[in-house]
Amino acid sequence: MTARYAWRLAPDGMATRRQLRAAGLRPSGQDVAAQLERPRRRRGPLVAYLYLIERAKPVRPMTARRAAALAKANAARRTCPACRRDAGYVIPASLGTCVPCHDFAS
Repeated sequence: MTARYAWRLAPDGMATRRQLRAAGLRPSGQDVAAQLERPRRRRGPLVAYLYLIERAKPVRPMTARRAAALAKANAARRTCPACRRDAGYVIPASLGTCVPCHDFAS
């Protein structure tokens, strides 16, 4: 069982995924070392998982092929399946098409 800490009381030497990423690090497959819990009134607590900074490794560098694959995936999210144009924004899954196509079909 992992250690649990109250919100904002994490010990030094531990960080969340976002904090690791901001420092240029990644968890590198290590298990969760601890968790933070922030109580909420009507729902279960918010939980943030902590990783050991000393076991984290540097983020892998972005290669040209990875950058191209990421650009292609983002372009596919912006392309409307109805009119096949680049909408200039990520098309909401709730609409399924760009706003003009959705408004025209409605």
